[in-house]
Amino acid sequence: MVTAMNDTTQAPVRFGRIAATLPVADMERATAFYIGVLGFENVFENGDPVGFTILEKDGAELHLTLQPGHKAPAFNVAHMMVGNVDALHALIQRQGLRIVKRLQDKDYGLRAFVFEDPDGNRIDVGQQI
Repeated sequence: MVTAMNDTTQAPVRFGRIAATLPVADMERATAFYIGVLGFENVFENGDPVGFTILEKDGAELHLTLQPGHKAPAFNVAHMMVGNVDALHALIQRQGLRIVKRLQDKDYGLRAFVFEDPDGNRIDVGQQI
């Protein structure tokens, strides 16, 4: 069991960014999508061939890790908040990617949908209503 820090001599733990890491079977295909289609920028890569990449766009950061035998799970692996969910939904449709949950207004205050990236990773996308 984990308990809250009660020792007043220590500062509380402060968290910074947390970035999703998506496994991909084909790094070139994945970066072509996230950079070429969604407009992310490659800010770091490691390995030869590249086995790990950090991508950034606006306030978002995404890590891709090469996993040649990757089999996507049947649940959402990341949640992405955007400023224009309708535009992103239209872009995903034009790319021919699978929409898992249709675009709709949710009772919890988001307009949202879920899609699968080229590796089958399910991404939940939302915009505050």
